[in-house]
Amino acid sequence: MVRLPDGGLLVLEEPLSPSGERLWWARLAGTAAGPLLRRYGRPIRYGYTDRDQPLAAYQTVFATPSADGDGSAEMPSAARPFTAPLVAELVSRGVQFAPITLHTGVASAEAHEPPYPERFAVPVSSAWLVNAARAGGGRILAVGTTAVRALETAAGPGGVVRPDAGWTDLVVTPERGVRAVDGLLTGLHEPEASHLLMLEAVAGRELLCRSYAAAVERRYLWHEFGDVHLILPD
Repeated sequence: MVRLPDGGLLVLEEPLSPSGERLWWARLAGTAAGPLLRRYGRPIRYGYTDRDQPLAAYQTVFATPSADGDGSAEMPSAARPFTAPLVAELVSRGVQFAPITLHTGVASAEAHEPPYPERFAVPVSSAWLVNAARAGGGRILAVGTTAVRALETAAGPGGVVRPDAGWTDLVVTPERGVRAVDGLLTGLHEPEASHLLMLEAVAGRELLCRSYAAAVERRYLWHEFGDVHLILPD
């Protein structure tokens, strides 16, 4: 049990993963989470930064408030380079955007652990857009591994996407493959990150290895505030 400001208590219930004890499921008592976080909380500080960043630095141009006040624990960093003018330019060139939601969990899992369950929502309009684009010969490009996870959770065996919402524990691997996604815009991940299995599922091992070799050679920046690259197999 952890005592919090304003009379709150944080009751630790069980580890998030049976194989690790660093992250726990917890229950808040004596106060509401929203007001407590707004007053005392701050975004996660990454080990490679030397100071707290403003909240705006963690929010992408696609961020929208949720009705219940919940949201991501970390920023979905692949979308960070997008700006409103860039989105407008892409739309003017015929690129369509299909909004989906995935509340990003804490990405710094224990080494080699799969990603934790996360909340997601694929609305009716976005499912229709994805299916119509694919039927018309278009390509489906996911902005970030979070978008892949949500979209693939909502995709059937034939790749048709249905409206869906809830919690997903899907782990996209090369063995499972991808059904709805043709390409991926993503950051650069550490060798032990489970995200690399998803990247390999999209790109294949050979293209992924060549991409990372080029990133090392050209000194691209890793991590959340680093560079992004487009994986677009032939």
